Amino acid sequence: MKFLTALALCLALPAAAQVPDLFPLPDDFYPESVAIAEDGTTYIGSWHQGSVARLRPGETRTEVFIPPGSNGLFNTQGLLIDAARETLWACSGDTGFSTAPRTESALKAFDLTTGAPKASYALPGGGYCNDLALDAGRVFVSDTKRPRILVLDAAEAELRVWAENPAFCDGPMCLNGITIDPGKAVYVSRVAAAQELLRVGLRDGAVTSVPMPRVLKNADAIRFVDGRIVIFENNTFAANDPLNGSISVATLHPDGPATLDTLANGLADPSSGAVHDGRIYFIEFEIHGAVPPCAGRRPRRTRRALHRQLDHPACATIVPGAQS
Repeated sequence: MKFLTALALCLALPAAAQVPDLFPLPDDFYPESVAIAEDGTTYIGSWHQGSVARLRPGETRTEVFIPPGSNGLFNTQGLLIDAARETLWACSGDTGFSTAPRTESALKAFDLTTGAPKASYALPGGGYCNDLALDAGRVFVSDTKRPRILVLDAAEAELRVWAENPAFCDGPMCLNGITIDPGKAVYVSRVAAAQELLRVGLRDGAVTSVPMPRVLKNADAIRFVDGRIVIFENNTFAANDPLNGSISVATLHPDGPATLDTLANGLADPSSGAVHDGRIYFIEFEIHGAVPPCAGRRPRRTRRALHRQLDHPACATIVPGAQS
């Protein structure tokens, strides 16, 4: 049994109503991505099943929203809500270790209300669709296999290269997370551990470093919120302790390195999350239980490590539990 394991943490935003403690997921799910709509509807992508679960506002039980393999989903990666077009965008990877029929990596589109397939967009020349961001009707895609950012314009029927730069790669893998300061810049993280994020100007395409005070532990999803970036550090490739993932908030400064506040440690691959209604919600991927040689094993962590983060009455924790 796999679970949605998430933590809601304060981000100096308006406090919200209390949330339930338990949001279990379907069996053998291995969540990789999460997106939350304005009304609180939550979508969670399964890397292992090639599916998407949905949690409706006010409910405590998830439901299958997009069934395994629909529209060619294989490894569900980044999710993106596009309310204007009533679309749920999803990256489909082709790493393997999925129970769905294998397909090449692509950008997928689904109806936001029904989950019905709408379209599929191949990556030009191949590549790996990892994560997604939206700006002025354009969908931006981070590519893990090639040093580039792709874009799908509202009026176009195919993905094209928006920015390409050797700085996007560090070793055999390239980009991971992507987020946007609307109208100003795209920010990306690399798969490899690095002491920086990268900023790409929306107008001039200039690529610059955003230095951090320490090495980020494999920064995965990143979310821009009011001059700050929430960073989900999955720590997947750490040799010492791959289950010591973190969630941090970087405050950006124009004249020097960002300041970094770490909100939670000791997490099992917190690959993605979302900011909603004054809280940060995240999932724990637990990828080491999905791939050999550790398949089927639960990670060595305790609930207590999560509960220790609760030091404010407006915060709440979602801990493991079974869905019958």
